[in-house]
Amino acid sequence: MKTIEDLGDVAGLRVLVRSDLNVPIKDETIGDDGRIRASVPTLVKLAKAGAKVIVTAHLGRPKGQPNPEFTLAPVAKRLGELLQPEGVQVRFASDVTGDSAQSAVQDLDEGEVLLLENVRYDAREESKDEDQRDQLADELAALADVFVSDGFGVVHRKQASVYDVARKLPHAAGGLVLAEVDVLRKLTESPERPYVVVLGGAKVSDKLAVIDNLLAKADKLLIGGGMVFTFLKAQGHEVGKSLLEDDQVDTVKGYLETARSKGVEIVLPTDIVVAPEFKADAPATVVAADAIPADQLGLDIGPESGKAFAAEIAGAKTVFWNGPMGVFEMAAFAGGTKAVAQALTEVDGLSVVGGGDSAAAVRQLGFADDAFGHISTGGGASLEYLEGKELPGLAVLEED
Repeated sequence: MKTIEDLGDVAGLRVLVRSDLNVPIKDETIGDDGRIRASVPTLVKLAKAGAKVIVTAHLGRPKGQPNPEFTLAPVAKRLGELLQPEGVQVRFASDVTGDSAQSAVQDLDEGEVLLLENVRYDAREESKDEDQRDQLADELAALADVFVSDGFGVVHRKQASVYDVARKLPHAAGGLVLAEVDVLRKLTESPERPYVVVLGGAKVSDKLAVIDNLLAKADKLLIGGGMVFTFLKAQGHEVGKSLLEDDQVDTVKGYLETARSKGVEIVLPTDIVVAPEFKADAPATVVAADAIPADQLGLDIGPESGKAFAAEIAGAKTVFWNGPMGVFEMAAFAGGTKAVAQALTEVDGLSVVGGGDSAAAVRQLGFADDAFGHISTGGGASLEYLEGKELPGLAVLEED
């Protein structure tokens, strides 16, 4: 995979960068700017080298049409604030490849950054029709001389700005993509042991292939979040009104048996925080994991389980965590997630927070990014890599 250095001297060149700037925005206010901050080093590197940097990115799901709710204008403003101390100016184009984009590219000076409007405003970006994607890729490529892929959160997508444009221009991987791939290789090819994987989130079905693949690599799997109730059901326990995927119970039974045969320990909570309804002010109580009342639903792993999970993490040399342990957005049900996050900050080895809700959780709970070995910017991409899938956006970077 080529790096920016392999592109040679980029001074004066128009460099198209695919970044991942898909951040939560409400009322034009950015909730978590982690992905924007992660994009900064590559943009600064190119700008300092004298490139004319053109950034394409998406926000949300505008369904192929301009929608003010999904404009990247607030992102451009925040990016400008982050790049200002580096002496780098950020401009914004009000369309993807149209008159505004073309005019802005012509006016762009060396060392400046231009952010194009949400690429998903153009339906061709996500089209299943290769000819449609190819047309948009041609238009993007016409704006630039070389392409740098730095949006790890989208490298599992076969989209015009990720995959097709890379085939039309000299290309390289940005620093963020290289860092993400390096960490994932450590997790899958040569993890230092003991190797503990912590999985949470709502559904087992979202993590089936990951569990299947990691059963051959990890020493222990710690299971929390909404998905744990399908595991408890597979063990014959009642789960009350908790989230349950009945159609996955037999699959989970198979995983439990496979884990036993491979000598991999699957650790489940022994206590659960329950409430009668899904509300922040619902009365919370702690019950044994095998004694959840019929009129209650589980919303977090319990305090004893939090301690047990932390102890398992403390003894590990490599930890990968994806998915919160409970409904961390509600204070009463954030204890399990906080216990796991705190334990990861104390790992004597590699600790990886697998993006998505996990990354949002650690920031919301007050943890600094640098307290962890690595916080991924690509939850879905990370999971697909760990499933052993080929990621189109990475595969194309390896082409000549």
